[in-house]
Amino acid sequence: MFSSVAHLARANPFNAPHLLLVQDGLTGPRSNPAGPPGPPRRSRNLAAAAVEEQYSCDYGSGRFFILCGLGGIISCGTTHTALVPLDLVKCRMQVDPQKYKGIFNGFSVTLKEDGVRGLAKGWAPTFIGYSMQGLCKFGFYEVFKVLYSNMLGEENAYLWRTSLYLAASASAEFFADIALAPMEAAKVRIQTQPGYANTLRDAAPKMYKEEGLKAFYKGVAPLWMRQIPYTMMKFACFERTVEALYKFVVPKPRSECSKAEQLVVTFVAGYIAGVFCAIVSHPADSVVSVLNKEKGSSASQVLQRLGFKGVWKGLFARIIMIGTLTALQWFIYDSVKVYFRLPRPPPPEMPESLKKKLGLTQ
Repeated sequence: MFSSVAHLARANPFNAPHLLLVQDGLTGPRSNPAGPPGPPRRSRNLAAAAVEEQYSCDYGSGRFFILCGLGGIISCGTTHTALVPLDLVKCRMQVDPQKYKGIFNGFSVTLKEDGVRGLAKGWAPTFIGYSMQGLCKFGFYEVFKVLYSNMLGEENAYLWRTSLYLAASASAEFFADIALAPMEAAKVRIQTQPGYANTLRDAAPKMYKEEGLKAFYKGVAPLWMRQIPYTMMKFACFERTVEALYKFVVPKPRSECSKAEQLVVTFVAGYIAGVFCAIVSHPADSVVSVLNKEKGSSASQVLQRLGFKGVWKGLFARIIMIGTLTALQWFIYDSVKVYFRLPRPPPPEMPESLKKKLGLTQ
């Protein structure tokens, strides 16, 4: 599969970074339909340096997809594990709002009852589960983006790029949630059911003995409800925010920014995307937390019992958590790409053929 996708990636200018760089003005003057050509975007030395930059692999190659998956493991596994204390309090606020009345009260009650070590409950299933999710989320996103862009063709891939990002991310998350579901179920049991289990080694056998495999996968449908909208927003909002930042905020083209400056843009765009992610996915997150705590309940029953107000409990804590989480994940993921010298195409520009059709070139 990777080999066929790699061939398609090299055949499609929308995904080929070297072609996008040419369109971005690295090899010549900026086109100006209203008058004579404008000045080059950068000096000859900078252009030569960009042309000479060596990548460790081709965009869309098997190695590229594997290293993107590794970047997903590192970015998702480490960030979710680092935020386990906040996630624990958020889950407890969702399943027992009478006891955990707010984020600060939740921390206070947890520290009083379980001590500092209690804040780390569920770290093991969190690390394992979200590492596997990150592998599928980021790795498959790159795969599906290449596949769908080639199905659309160069011009339509540009015109419908937001839809492309949405479709690629939704497809990737479908598989990512199947990988996440067992560990998510164990994590919620450990964090929200006092006395049930303190470690993954205790929780997993107990859950299997009580409900069989159903205990690990009964939350996959609510996970899809929560994570697919979340991931669609995470990727599409991030991609378009990066595009907007370079167009309207950053005072120079991306090609003239250092890698450090580009990573700052990545972090800012990631945080903005994270805020929207938290809002669109929070109701389903509340249902997942309650569903994994209780035996025999269905998602519709939990949703009906919580009501409109109940599903928004813990939103403020989740905005802080997901905003920080998403920003860090994109920052780490992009840093992994820089470290392994992977191709990092700039924001897409309108293909020359489309410019001619629209009369934007002389």
